[in-house]
This record gives sequence, C-alpha cells and structure tokens, in this order.
Amino acid sequence: MRLGVHWTLHGDGRTPAPGAVVRPDERLTWPRTIGLGAQHVVAMFGASFVSPVLMGLDPNLAIMMSGIATVIFLLATKGRVPSYLGCSLSFVGVAAAIRATGGTSATVTGAVFVVGVVLFFAGLAVQRFGARIIHAAMPPIVTGAVVMLIGFNLAPVTAATYWPQDQWTALMVMLFTGLAVVCLRGFWSRIAIFLGLIFGYGISWVLDQVFGRIHSVNGGPQAVDHWRLDLSGVGKADWIGLPSFHAPSFEWSAILVALPVVIALIAENAGHVKAVGEMTGTNLDDKLGTAIAADGAGSMLSTAVGGPPNTTYSENIGVMAATRVYSTAAYWAAAGFALLFGLCPKFGAIVAAIPGGVLGGITVILYGMIGLLGAQIWINAKVDLRNPLNLVPAAAGIIIGIGNVTLKFTENFQLSGIALGTIVVITGYHVLRAFAPAHLKEQEPLLDSGTSSYEKDQA
Repeated sequence: MRLGVHWTLHGDGRTPAPGAVVRPDERLTWPRTIGLGAQHVVAMFGASFVSPVLMGLDPNLAIMMSGIATVIFLLATKGRVPSYLGCSLSFVGVAAAIRATGGTSATVTGAVFVVGVVLFFAGLAVQRFGARIIHAAMPPIVTGAVVMLIGFNLAPVTAATYWPQDQWTALMVMLFTGLAVVCLRGFWSRIAIFLGLIFGYGISWVLDQVFGRIHSVNGGPQAVDHWRLDLSGVGKADWIGLPSFHAPSFEWSAILVALPVVIALIAENAGHVKAVGEMTGTNLDDKLGTAIAADGAGSMLSTAVGGPPNTTYSENIGVMAATRVYSTAAYWAAAGFALLFGLCPKFGAIVAAIPGGVLGGITVILYGMIGLLGAQIWINAKVDLRNPLNLVPAAAGIIIGIGNVTLKFTENFQLSGIALGTIVVITGYHVLRAFAPAHLKEQEPLLDSGTSSYEKDQA
C-alpha cells in the first residue's frame, strides 16, 4: 500500500517555472525542501505558541505532538492532502471553562480526548456516507453560530486575566499585531501573531529596564510587584530533555463542555480540504472523511499523553498559496523540526515566559477572529438571517455562550456557556424547522461549499 512517502523531483529541483506548481507527490531538492519545512514551522509557531499556554499545557509537548499528528495525517491521507496539524485554538475556551470549575490539566485533556474519539468516528461516517451526513446535522447556520459562541465566550478571559496584568503593554501589542495583520503582505502577514509575540517580549523588556517592576495582578487575585518579563526559568531549563507527560482523567461535566468543539473542527477540516483541493486543482472530496478521522486520531494520541488537541492549520495553507509548493515532503521536514523543538525544555521555558500583558494584546484580536470565523461561515454559505428559522436559534445560543448562562439541574450537574449554547443552537434549529411553515424552509448549501478565505486571498 502506497503511503505517500515517495516523491519525484520537480523539474531541476531548484526553481519552479513561472506559473507552475510543485504538486504533493513532487519535491524540490532536499536542502530546499528542508528550508520550506522550516518555513512551515515558523508559520505555525504563532498559534502553537499561544494555544498550549492559554490552555495551561506544556508547550514542548504541544509542539512535539503536533509533529507526530502531522505524520499520522500524511500517512492516513497517503500524501494527497498537504497540511500541518497544530494545536487547536478552538479548545482554549473549553480549557478556561473547565479550569474555572476546578478542573486540572488532566481533566482538560480527558475531555478533549473524548472529542478526538467523536471526531474520529465522525470522519469514518463521512467516509462511509459522504459530506451530506454533516450537512443534515449541522447546516451552516448551526456551524457558524457554534464557532462564533466558542470564540466570543473567551472575551472574559482576556478582560479579567491577561489585560489587567499590564494594560499598556497589552494596548501596544494589540496595535502592533493589528498593523502587522493588515499592512504586511504574503508570508509575513501569516505570522503576524508570532511577530506580535516578539514585539511584546521586546517592549516588556524595555519597560522593565526603564520603569522597573510593575504592580498588578499576576495570575492571582491580588496585585503584587513583579517583572513583566521573567526569564529566570529559561536559565534553569535544560537544552535537551523530554516534555512533561500526564494521563487524562474523565469527568462528564468537562466532557459536555468540550463536545461542541467537534462542530468547529469538522468545519475547519472541510474548509481546509476544499481549499487545498482548489489550490492543487485536485478533487479531494474522497479524502474529506479520512482527513477528519486522521485529525481525530492525532488529537486522541496527543491528549492521551497530556498534550493539546490538533487541527489542520490555515497558516500553513497560506504558506503553500504564497509559494505554490504543495509538496508533502516539506511537511515531513516540518514534522521533524517540531519533534526536535519538543525535546528542548529551554524552548518551552521561553514560551512559558510570555508576559500576561502580551497575551492580553494578542488575545483581544485572536479571540475575536475565532468568533468572527463563524460569521464568515454564514457569509460563504449565504445564510439569510432575516429568516427567523435561522435567526432565533443562533441568537439565543450565541447570547448563552457569550454570557455564560447556566442551566442548573442538580447540585452536581449543570450546563452553561459553550455546552448549553451549542445544545440550544442545534436542537433549537431542528425543532423549529420541524414545526416551521414551508415558506421558511430552504435548501442549504453543503458545509464545505462556498468560497473559502484562501480562494479570496488568491483572487
């Protein structure tokens, strides 16, 4: 069985001809391929840096498992779908909600492990019955609303945890990152979050040198004197060593909070597979189910050892669009680099030292962008919000998710925020549709149809 690990040399292996593309089963010379792999690692670093830190998980383990998950994905799709699997930002709100109720890192990874299992079987179902099974349960109005409430549910984390640690640094980082996203072009705009982190490190160091310690909250309820940038842990960390592993634990309340993210992950995978298919000129519909299942398998393996879940990364798809090199050999190289970084504790210490104010400035933009991806799903699918069948369940679910509304059943069981909002959107839509008059019902497009943001970037 071919596993997609054999590549033919594209042309002379040096420079593709004008207008030509390097296909997934082709490669450039190995030095150039390795260089492209390094570029893919840099592209995914921004989100992969921030995600495990925001989830309270080991960044070294996150990077290492992203490399392993990418290998699983490439083998499962037999090299037909070039993509990198990095730490998913969709779970940041889930982790915050679980920890707010006393959950530990083991509780977080246990809940997310179950999500990986569900995603795996969802992929098998799509592979067996086709993409219409997704559409039947999760039309675009539902998918968009769930993605939106997951993102906007994170707003209190920024407002109450990160921004108060250093409001002026947060403001400067927000402005810098926003300018980077808007004003930079091509590859540089794709790593704007990473550039914002570097800027934040620099400005925090300068403010420490000029003004000394800052008096503010620093991960606790009371304000204390502390350095904005504390690199003491970096000097103590070893250059080579294993990351911190731990086993997951399972609690029903945490699992119910995490399960709605399955919808976001399916939407992400469907959009990314479609985007790659459009860019490479290849029909990849037959690989959609396999891609979803492979994402689930990679997330299961990562969370089983204490790492975060993974998803296909749009940053790396952007790199391919800019370079027109779709070789999966470059992703094997990127996975190798990720494994090496995972074995460097000093690297993890640098990531863990990100100042709270810097995270405040970045998450203001990042969390909002996650939420607005839900609106993008509506736009691409031409969802009509004038139709009350669409408007009512989406409106109710989003407010419940953003406001963290709680429905208490017993002393030990309750639903709130993301979980309750998702249930309201899904059940509300289908129940209302069952009773709605015929003129309010309309044929919805498939979840993975419509113009992707990547196609728009190329237009």
